[in-house]
Parts: sequence; structure tokens; C-alpha cells
Amino acid sequence: MKKKVLSVLLSTAMIASVLAGCGGTGSAPATDGGSSESAPAADSGSEGAEAPAADSASGDGVEEITWMFWDDLNATEDLISIGYRDTVERFNKDYEGKYHVNVVTTNLEEYYAKLNALVAAGETPDCFIVSPGPNLDVYVDPGVAADLTDYVKADGWIDTFNGGEGAFSQQTYDGKIYAVPLNIAAACVFYNTEMFEAAGITTMPTDWDGMLDACEKLQGAGYTPLTISAGTAWCLSMLAGYLCDSEGVDLAAIDSGSASWLDPEVVSATNKLVEISKYFQPTAAGDTNDVATANFYNEEAAMLIQGSWAIAQINGSNPDFESKCGVFAFPGTDGRVIAKSDSLAMSATTAHPDAVIAFMKYFTDDTAQKYTAEVGGKIPVTTVEYDADKAPAQLAYVMDVFGNAKSTFGFYNESMATTEAGAFFDDTMVSIYLGTPVEEGLASLEDFYKNNVWNK
Repeated sequence: MKKKVLSVLLSTAMIASVLAGCGGTGSAPATDGGSSESAPAADSGSEGAEAPAADSASGDGVEEITWMFWDDLNATEDLISIGYRDTVERFNKDYEGKYHVNVVTTNLEEYYAKLNALVAAGETPDCFIVSPGPNLDVYVDPGVAADLTDYVKADGWIDTFNGGEGAFSQQTYDGKIYAVPLNIAAACVFYNTEMFEAAGITTMPTDWDGMLDACEKLQGAGYTPLTISAGTAWCLSMLAGYLCDSEGVDLAAIDSGSASWLDPEVVSATNKLVEISKYFQPTAAGDTNDVATANFYNEEAAMLIQGSWAIAQINGSNPDFESKCGVFAFPGTDGRVIAKSDSLAMSATTAHPDAVIAFMKYFTDDTAQKYTAEVGGKIPVTTVEYDADKAPAQLAYVMDVFGNAKSTFGFYNESMATTEAGAFFDDTMVSIYLGTPVEEGLASLEDFYKNNVWNK
């Protein structure tokens, strides 16, 4: 297991920035949106409700638990988030008088910084949403996240998941399960079919030259070819990760010190990032993920490189756009696709584990998983049967991309030796996009690894 020390993440300086309302650029991606309040606010079905302490029970004996999420469930238009809100309401209604969940909300950009501040203050939510894969061990190593193995394997719950225990591969550390997946998403290229037709593009790009040719044709037809967020750094670094992988960069070799950030493959990938950046919207440097996505569904740009979690945001914000929203695999990756899922973890210190597990099960029951596919447009994690005709049109395209993938890999910023390294990679890619020479930017990344990874 890769070791990441939570105390480093929760340094005095970081907590100070959290309290000032600053979000970390290395936060992992997921559905986003919602409010921009400077501190987490409770959302238990009424605006401004205050969440009780994690170990509390109400005067009438109801076990109160908290769940921390990265969207404002009372204000969101994101269809996945709306489904999560429905799940909360359904759980609270069904368990009225026994259990009650209070939702602590924030926005995506600030989520991990605020979660880490609560952990440092000894106020870890009973249940919290996380990105799986290497980043999760930030909460596993120091004992923040509870071992869920026995809970998941009890009463046949694990058998309801596609692939059984295999569905938990990204949530498993040293043979133990620490989180429950809620859905599966793949990072793809979303495109406006009408703009492509108007620009004379009849075949989707399958290699880098084809991608640049499509951008050139779209620009020539008067369209902004590509919308992306550099203001939310992981969005830009997701593109960089695709380019690094397509150039054959061996991230594991770099992490071990047997390869370098200055190797020709990395330089070539980063030069490609600079090359395609001339087709970004002019405001990309400051645009958040929400704004960049809105540029696409408001038809201000022809393409959006994003995870399929964006389907819920696109269709929730502009339902009429669904009919002209196509999807294709990021070109030149030799059949490899970035994939991940939202997951739920439980605090190791919760006083109400049975309530938390009951709550988690509501996210994976047939009602929630059918909604995931038929409304949210994400791939279910369970064996539930759903009506494909009811599902968003984009889901079929994503399923085709996912089904034809030779293999999957995770986000670069979540797959590096440490969380800090992932954040530094994100910031380096943004810096290079903003004008830092490629070799200079990669040299700074190399120096970071020398000082913080290879010599530790």
C-alpha cells in the first residue's frame, strides 16, 4: 500500500486556508455544482438545519448520523445529486423514529479541504463521499475510514454487485474493503452533433491528428472547439493524464524513481496539451468545472472532455440538449479509458455503524440504482435491471465506449505516489497552460519528486 500521511494534508497552514474558504486544487473529481458557502452547511431537508454531533442521539432515541457530500442538495440541478437527495429523504422516511441522516454540504472545489479540516478537528462525519483508488488510503492509513469488509459480505450484500467482490477493487486495501461504490463513470469526449455536422466532420477522431483536424474545422466554422476548466485544476490534468497515457508514460516507473518527468514521452504529452490549448475557450484559465460544462450545454463550445457524471449535469440543466449530445472515446489511447466511481466511506469512530450501513444500502438498492441509469445516466454497480429506453441517450454511447475499452486507468492526480504529488501535477499542468515553458514546468515537477517522493 502506498503511504500518505494525513497529518501532512492537515497542516496548520492548510487548515487556515480551509477556514478562509480556499479549496485545494488536488481534489478528486465527481459530480459537482451547488453552493459556494465558505463553511459546510447542514442539509437535512430544511434550509439551514444544523447537523448534530457524530455520536449524538435525539431526545426521543432516534440515532442521528451525518453524511458529507459535495453538492447542495436543495439547490442542485445535477440529476445524480437529485437522486442522492431522494435517497436521503426515502431513508429518513422509512427509518423515521429509528435513524435520521443529516447532510453536510459544500461544493466540489472545497470538499476535500473541508472534510480534512473536520477530520483534524475530531469531527469526522459518520459517512462521507470519497473518490476511490489511491487517494482513499489518505483516510485508510491513519484509521479515519472504517473497515467495511464484514458489513459488505454479510447477508449477501456483496452478491448484488456486478462482479461481486471484484466491484470493490478500487475500494480495497490489503484485502480489506473501505468504501462502497455507487456507480461507474468513464471519461469521454462529449460533442455537439449539430456543430460537427455544420463543420463537415462526419467521422469521429480516433487519433491525435484527427482530433486536431476536428478542432481546426470547428474553429474555421466559427465555433469554439473545446471547453475545459483550468480554474478547477483536475479537469485540465485529466486531459494531461490521457495524453501522458497515450504517449506511453509509465507512471509507476516515475513513482519508483526508475523513470523521469523529463523523459521524452512526458515532454511530448505536455507539448500536446499546449498544442490543443489554442482551441480552448478564451476564459478557460478562470472557468470552474461548472462554468466549462455550462459552456458546452449552452452551445458555446463544440466539445467537452469530461467524465460521464457530466450527463446528469448536462441533462438536468438543459434537457433539450440531450438529442444533440454525442459521445466518443478520447482519441489515441489504444482502447484505454479513465474510469472511476463515487463511493461511500464510514468513519472509524462513528457511534452508529448500523445506521450508517443501513444508509449506504439505500444507495445501492434497486430503486437508487435504476435511477442511476434511467435518470442520472451513470452505469449501475449492481445487477439491477433497468429500462435502457428510459435512460439518457448519452448512457448508451458511454456504455459502448466502456464496453469496447481494452482496459481502464484512474485519474493521474489520484494515481501518484502521494496526494501532494497529484496536487503538484495538477498545478504544474495549469502553470504550463498559462505559459510556463514545458521543460521548466516539468523540471519543477521533477524537483518536487526528488525532494518529496524519491528521497523519502
